[in-house]
Amino acid sequence: MIAVLQRVSQASVSIDGALSSSIGRGLLVLLCAVKGDGNGDVDYMVKKTAQLRIFEDDAGKMNHSVSDIRGEVLVVSQFTLAAATRKGNRPSFDAAEGPERAKKLCEDVVQRLGESGLVVRTGVFGAMMEVLLVNDGPVTVLLDSRGQ
Repeated sequence: MIAVLQRVSQASVSIDGALSSSIGRGLLVLLCAVKGDGNGDVDYMVKKTAQLRIFEDDAGKMNHSVSDIRGEVLVVSQFTLAAATRKGNRPSFDAAEGPERAKKLCEDVVQRLGESGLVVRTGVFGAMMEVLLVNDGPVTVLLDSRGQ
């Protein structure tokens, strides 16, 4: 799985001009399932998302996780993170997992994040969404469960 974590002071998702989900301080997670992903990849994403220390402590050091600060998480599925761009100018999305399996893997991440005690909101899988965010820092981190 691939994810882009953005530390935000707020983020929201709208569909057809109507607000679908929003969060305050926490993480916006753009999440992509790639072919071959399984439970180990879900485990990695859940653990890293919940525990990655990218929030500042009182001394200004990144020593706190979203769990530590009791932040919120907005997870938005985004298959375009699997884009291959080495050849030509049109990205290939062949590495992205098929919609049915990808939806299940993304739902597993969301469920497990919620079970860890985080407040988790989502976009709508497969929908055309408008994502708004205020990136705090800015702090943006790329996660890849395959270690690449």
